[in-house]
This record gives sequence, C-alpha cells and structure tokens, in this order.
Amino acid sequence: MHILLTGGTGFIGQALVPHLQAMGHTLTVFSRQRHSDTSAVKFIKYLDDLAQVETIDTVINLAGESLAGGRWTKRYKQKLRGSRIDLTQDLVHTLQRSGHRPKLFISGSAIGWYGDCGEQKVDESHTAGSGFGAELCKDWEAAALAAKEALGSTVTTIRIGVVLDKNGGAFPQIFMPFRFGLANWPGSGDQYLSWIHRSDLVAAITFLLQHPLEGAVNLTAPEPATYKMLAREISKLRKTWVTMPAPAFAMRLALGEMADELLLSGQRVLPTKLVANGFAFQYPTIDKTLQSILTP
Repeated sequence: MHILLTGGTGFIGQALVPHLQAMGHTLTVFSRQRHSDTSAVKFIKYLDDLAQVETIDTVINLAGESLAGGRWTKRYKQKLRGSRIDLTQDLVHTLQRSGHRPKLFISGSAIGWYGDCGEQKVDESHTAGSGFGAELCKDWEAAALAAKEALGSTVTTIRIGVVLDKNGGAFPQIFMPFRFGLANWPGSGDQYLSWIHRSDLVAAITFLLQHPLEGAVNLTAPEPATYKMLAREISKLRKTWVTMPAPAFAMRLALGEMADELLLSGQRVLPTKLVANGFAFQYPTIDKTLQSILTP
C-alpha cells in the first residue's frame, strides 16, 4: 500500500520506515528537512505537495516536537501544540482538498491523555485527565478524528507510552546516573512509568495496519513499572554504589510544570485493545527490555 508518514525522520519514524519498506509498502514522508528520494521512499517538504502525490491508502501521523525538549514556557507550549494539533488539522484539510481519501488514518497521541492516575490501572475506556499534557492530547486526538468525516477514514489514535531503546529516546537520560554507579529516580519513585520497547511500538503500528482498530489504542507494555522497580532492575545489570533519588522540589525548581506532569506523576496504562485483538509483545516486562538494551 501507499503510506503517507509524518514524523518519519524522528526517533520512532527512523525505526518504522525500514520496517514498512521490508513489508513492501511505498512511502511518502513529510519532513521539513530536505532528503533524497529512494526507490521506495519519496519525501515532500510541504503539505501542498500532496496534490502531486499518487493515491494515499493510509496515513501514519507521528509528527510532534518532543515534550521533554525544553522547559514548558508559554512559547514552548505553543510550539508543542502547533507541531501536533495545527499540523494534524492542516494535514486533514490538505488531504481533503487534494482529493485523497485514505482508508486508515493512524495518528499519534500519548498516555498523557490520562493525567496523573496514581496506582489505578487504566485502559482506553478511562476518561481524560487534567493538566497541559492531557489537554494537548485531547485536542490532538480531536484534530485527528476530523478525518473520519472529512476523508471517510477509519481513525486510530495511538496513545504511546515512554519509548525505551538503546539508541535514543528517554532511556539515555534515565540511565545517565547509573553510568556513574548512582541508582536514581524522580521524587518518591513510587509513580508508575508506562513504557514500551521501540521494537514493540513499531510492531504494534504495523499490526494496526493489518488489523485496523477504531478509536484510541494504548501502545504500552502490559506490565508498567514504578521508577523504583526500574532502578532496581537496572542495578541488577549495572553495578551501583549509591542510591540518591532526585528530590521533587529540586526537579520542580529545575524543570517547572514539566517535572510534575512528565516525571513526578504516574500512569499505570494497560494495552487492553492490543492484547484483546491478538498482538503479542516481544518485550512484555521491564527486566527483559533492560536486558535487550544493556546486554552487549
């Protein structure tokens, strides 16, 4: 099939593109940066270029500035919203104007939708939380859902957890203190981290191409871990000599609102729809994931 991919040069996209190529799909990748076309991948720099693109069967919309890319100032919040909500709205409108009617529209979202849930287990039926992150995700998903009426597409919004991999994403920052023998976690460490190995994330997205599911789908591993659990499992693989949590007040001082929403709060999110529809995780537990990341 012919797939339009936004965010194809980002952390997830870099792993997804070769996987889709290996499956025999043809790709058009929207990127603000210039790239050379290949036999299977065509790059476009402007959405208006979609008017010259062959019929698009599926959209995978993953574009968005990193939530952890800067302090959440008013200006950076606008950048986060623009790179997600405004882009998704423009994408739907441009596809409609260009005459494209993709059957499937898979659009990014995040587990920030749920807000701080404490120890409560939540699935896709749970209501949205509060805070900037939750509002961002709600508006992002609403922009994507417009594709159902405008394009006649089946719309899937994928609520992605913290993506772990040895080659980027959140793990290098999480692991940094452990490099120096320091076992570390934010605040109390009892807050849940809902994570997913990048390989499973890519596999889940391709699973949804073959088994479309309408509405929200959690892309998280089936066994969330607290930060203390994560630290304990890392310490089994890398020797640590000192345990020194990062105090909540210090994190708030350094990172402001972002500390409360991304690090000091927790979501215990379960991939109920994926599991119910037969998806099998290669890395379902945090110990197996860390072994794959930290074992040479």
